[in-house]
Amino acid sequence: MVNWAQTYDCHGDVDRVPGLLALVEREDDAEAWIELEHRLVLEHDLLSPASLAALPRLVRLAARSTTARHLAGAIVERAASHHEGDELMAGNAEVIVELGALLDRHLRSRPADYLLTFRALLAVHEQYHWANALGNFDDDFYELPCPHCAAEVTIAIGSYGRYAAIRDWDLGDTDRRDLRPSPAEQLSGVGLWMYDIAVRDEQEALAEGICHLFGKAECPRCASVFTLADEYAAANCPVLR
Repeated sequence: MVNWAQTYDCHGDVDRVPGLLALVEREDDAEAWIELEHRLVLEHDLLSPASLAALPRLVRLAARSTTARHLAGAIVERAASHHEGDELMAGNAEVIVELGALLDRHLRSRPADYLLTFRALLAVHEQYHWANALGNFDDDFYELPCPHCAAEVTIAIGSYGRYAAIRDWDLGDTDRRDLRPSPAEQLSGVGLWMYDIAVRDEQEALAEGICHLFGKAECPRCASVFTLADEYAAANCPVLR
């Protein structure tokens, strides 16, 4: 049982979230949803006790409310990215499993909000760095240091090109090197899991982009070759304390 009198939201208040939840449970009140979002996920990395306390009720609403589904996914993404994420998620383990199943069913319907739902599912599986960064591969850029020479490398995966480059703010992306996508049969782990879901749901651009994301890149500075996804994940996973 949640003691809302001691459960602070992102504004430090204890008296608004339970009433707002009760209101959206009764009716799909747009203003109440807006305020809930600001109180539960106000800033990118901010997580409040009220955010986690509200999660079970949001998941119950998620089957019939797109807003609830998106808000629940955002809360899980923040919990997964927190350095104490495992401890925070443990208290809601059953709810998170329920949310994951709901998100997966929604993806199978090939909804208009496919990418947002896909990212929420990644957060449920604690792949917070991809949940935060993954785009539709139309205009995606990833910045990471070369693991061999530490040069800052820009990775582009989009309709204009798929390459590694050194970004110059006057000259643009210079010394481009084409990415080397991974053949689907060589994918493994989270890359294979992501690819299989995209293929299952006939998301061809997403599946192709994932092959590039989990492929290899050549550093324009030192010509060393590295696995793009491994280096990006290493640079963006939360640090354990």
